[in-house]
Amino acid sequence: MTEVLFYHLTDSTLEDALPGLLERSLARGWSVVVQTGSEERRDALDQHLWTWRDDSFIGHGTDREPNTSDQPVLLTTGPDNPNAAAIRFLVDGAEPPALDGYERAVIMFDGHDQAHVEAARRHWKAVKAAGHQATYWQQTPERGWERKA
Repeated sequence: MTEVLFYHLTDSTLEDALPGLLERSLARGWSVVVQTGSEERRDALDQHLWTWRDDSFIGHGTDREPNTSDQPVLLTTGPDNPNAAAIRFLVDGAEPPALDGYERAVIMFDGHDQAHVEAARRHWKAVKAAGHQATYWQQTPERGWERKA
């Protein structure tokens, strides 16, 4: 079964939190797929990951480009896994596809957006019903993560 982590953003934006998590995933040797809830969010994250820090960027591609299977990080709006990612991030209210086959899935949701909170609750129930191991992490004021469940 897949380990599924729910990350509840309360003190920073997705743009602040996601790049560090992507870097840690890449450091583990994992390919990554990030599924967004819209093409607009995918495109905004595409631009952000190239410039998120003055001294660094995260090499990636999107599902609208060729050679998706070669990307270490792939941004997509769909359920496919063309780069054989070991970890899937679901952001911006994206609907999870079947999570079997991933080592880990991370569902990140904005705690200030009621629709995202409700979707995360629905996803939690579905993940548990599918037999996956689920944990819930809430952001701390220092922007770290504390396990709550």
